[in-house]
Amino acid sequence: MDSLDELLRKAETAHGHLCAGQILGARMALLGLARLGITDPLGADRKRLVTYVEIDRCATDAIALVTGCRLGKRALKFRDWGKMAATFVDLACVDQASCRGVRVVALENSRELARQLYPNIESKSQQQMMAYRELPDEQLFSVQWVRVRVEPAEMPGNKGDRFLCPRCGEGVNFGRFEERAGERLCLSCARPELRYWAPDCAEQ
Repeated sequence: MDSLDELLRKAETAHGHLCAGQILGARMALLGLARLGITDPLGADRKRLVTYVEIDRCATDAIALVTGCRLGKRALKFRDWGKMAATFVDLACVDQASCRGVRVVALENSRELARQLYPNIESKSQQQMMAYRELPDEQLFSVQWVRVRVEPAEMPGNKGDRFLCPRCGEGVNFGRFEERAGERLCLSCARPELRYWAPDCAEQ
């Protein structure tokens, strides 16, 4: 496993800049991996891990880089809860209905600790970047052992069935449909009120 400094250099390249969130994310991932006993997430242990992230911020990119978990590999799961938290799940479990994981949450007082540690630095961002490298894990994070149900359809490598939505004609993977009046519809046709997009009827 690379050192924190080396991981942060890689994170800066991948993300486009280095920030306090990247440092927190890298440290969250290192802590989660250490608690699970995963020492080679990009190599020998790459199929042992699934990570759930709860925020779409800079930390998530660093977590993905350190763990090797990616959306495209179906090993990174996003829950849009707006929390600086991640759960690292060891898939080396007997029963996928109850895999052991560790949930790591950034403590709310970490910003204040950074200010106290570096009161002579004017920039809050710089205060945090310096402090988040140095503060011990117990001052930055809360850690909780958890059990996580990883559904078979959520497992990395699961191909799943594919069907065509009869309403829009688009292909759908992994059973992402709902029954409406005996008809299988994709989620955007079954619940159009939840769509993030709307048809643009203006002429091009």
